[in-house]
Amino acid sequence: MKRTIKYYRIIWLRNDLPAGLSVFLVALPLCLGIALASGAPLYAGLLSGIIGGLVVSLISGAQLAVSGPAAGLTTLVAASIISLGDYKLFLLAVIVAGLFQLLLGLLKLGDIANYFPSSVIKGMLAAIGIILISKQIPLALGYDKPDFWTSGFLNLFSSKNLLGNISNFNHHITMGTMLITAISLTIIILFQQPFAKKLKIIPVPLIVVVTGIVVNILFTNAASGFSLKQTQLVNIPSNIFSSITFPEFSKFFSRVEIWKDGLIIGLLATLETLLCIEAVDKLDRRNRITLVNRELIAQGVGNMVCGLLGAIPLTAVVVRGAANVDAGGRTKLSAFTHGLFLLLAVLLVPFVLNKIPYASLAAILLSTGYNLTKPKLFRNMFSLGWKQFLPFVFTILVILCTDLLIGVSIGLLISIYFIIQNNFKTEYKITKTRHLDIETHYIKLNSNVTFLNKVQLRKSLDEVPEYSVLTIDGSNCNFIDYDILEIISEYHTKAHERHIELHLKDIRTVNVTAVH
Repeated sequence: MKRTIKYYRIIWLRNDLPAGLSVFLVALPLCLGIALASGAPLYAGLLSGIIGGLVVSLISGAQLAVSGPAAGLTTLVAASIISLGDYKLFLLAVIVAGLFQLLLGLLKLGDIANYFPSSVIKGMLAAIGIILISKQIPLALGYDKPDFWTSGFLNLFSSKNLLGNISNFNHHITMGTMLITAISLTIIILFQQPFAKKLKIIPVPLIVVVTGIVVNILFTNAASGFSLKQTQLVNIPSNIFSSITFPEFSKFFSRVEIWKDGLIIGLLATLETLLCIEAVDKLDRRNRITLVNRELIAQGVGNMVCGLLGAIPLTAVVVRGAANVDAGGRTKLSAFTHGLFLLLAVLLVPFVLNKIPYASLAAILLSTGYNLTKPKLFRNMFSLGWKQFLPFVFTILVILCTDLLIGVSIGLLISIYFIIQNNFKTEYKITKTRHLDIETHYIKLNSNVTFLNKVQLRKSLDEVPEYSVLTIDGSNCNFIDYDILEIISEYHTKAHERHIELHLKDIRTVNVTAVH
């Protein structure tokens, strides 16, 4: 027992403590930004991140996944808050969402995640990386006006965002911000080099953030025009938890919309969590597999606590999980540590957090986004062939144009198309020989022949010429669909009329006289 405790203490000190600090630095601006984009109070996003770290991580079996408020839910959450008209009622919908997830986990319905192809999951990761980079570039340049947490890559090009403000874009870019971004990215790149391995005892994001604070202080003290504006720094009110709103339980059954919105939020949060868990498991260098039903129970409990304490709903989030992997996290203690840092920072040192430049945080996120969508990944997927590359690329393109769920759905449909197409070719094999001037055709049915093979099999039978011999062998079949048996039985009459000698091996015929 003592050895086990000592082992985990060493792992925590060497890996999970610095990884938790890194994830905290990534999660902090996202918690604030997602709350703003959702139309919820600032504290609601921070509370969601704290609950994701301190509550969900303890119940979950995921070693590297990190939970918190998700950008993918912002549109739905904002619409629900507006339609219900009262944040207290919205919190009841969050509790319903948590109950729904808890029920799914208890009924062991979380295995749906196993049916998503690897190419689609990798496409989702790459798309998230591209979105992450695109949303951080304006921040890294000093542009502090657009809403960087809206879902959808194309929103950057709307009239409310970057291109719509191109005329006054130069007024928002500052040299100080670009210098801090450049210094931050240089530090990150240098620490990724082999010679810097011994220096990795100190978390790179911490060095980046401290350097950003120091550089901005130097700019300010020198009365330089490079000093940052207040809007280019993190802004957390000192009394952030003084106005927490709690749910109004007396109105739980007062409106159908509460339950409707809760179920929709629960369903979307569940799908996003399962996809993210699958994606983060693929990033795990130790190939550990998360128990998805236990994860749904953890997410359900987490969202119920969110609703009870006035927070917006949470999911497992790829950006935080990827940052955790990137920072060398080993166990779920890193996720717990990130939640602890969020809580302590908000309670004890909000004035220190308010000195952090957004440019430093943007540099950290740019690095995380690049690691998710490296050119090497695209080259590797292309080398695997079109059946892997097309679902991968279409998943990325559709996510960028719409949202995560639609993109994954389209990628899944393309993968299914290739599976069906491949099924046409592999479920039976045709060989042709010639013996004594008589053409002989041999059709060997493989393991499982289904209705998906109907069109191709009928076409193959029609191509058998007159005055030939045809053998259809089903001796190796585990299953032959009734539709296939019907086609073969109907072919009896056609074969006789065309003078084809038909032999069936281990294939039963069915009565087709009543079919028409």
